Parts: sequence; structure tokens; C-alpha cells
Amino acid sequence: MTFTTVIGLLASIGTSSSLLPQLFKIIKEKKAEALSIGMLLVLFAGLALWIWYGILQKDMIVIVANAFSLVVNIILLILTIKYKK
Repeated sequence: MTFTTVIGLLASIGTSSSLLPQLFKIIKEKKAEALSIGMLLVLFAGLALWIWYGILQKDMIVIVANAFSLVVNIILLILTIKYKK
């Protein structure tokens, strides 16, 4: 494993887990008034494009990291719609 790969893995872990605190907060409080559905949709589109890019480049770090982020984003979107008043 090269140094570049390690940096890529660390970066992907950091960015992929960035929305987890928000997800846990929504699950705990069952409230999502302050979360923007528009922001989630833009993020959803960006993540989908990153996955596509990763597939084209055959880069598993990009694919896996963004696929994980996309799943978290989909869950956030579902909970935001469910708990928005």
C-alpha cells in the first residue's frame, strides 16, 4: 500500500463519515427542521457523479467512499422527509 493510497483512504473516511453526526442527531431527536432537502439533493447528485467518475477511472477508493456517503445521504433524505414538520 502506497503513501498516496493511505492518504486517499484517510481522506475518504473523513469525508464519508462527515454526515454521520447529523444522521445520529436526527435519529435521536426525531426532528429535521433545520436540514435542507435542497442541499441533500445537490450532495446526492455530486456523490452519484463521483461514483461514476470512480467507475470510469477504476478507482475503488473513490467508488467505495462515495457509495458509503451516498447511502448515508439517502438515509438522511428519507429521515428529513419523515421528520420535517
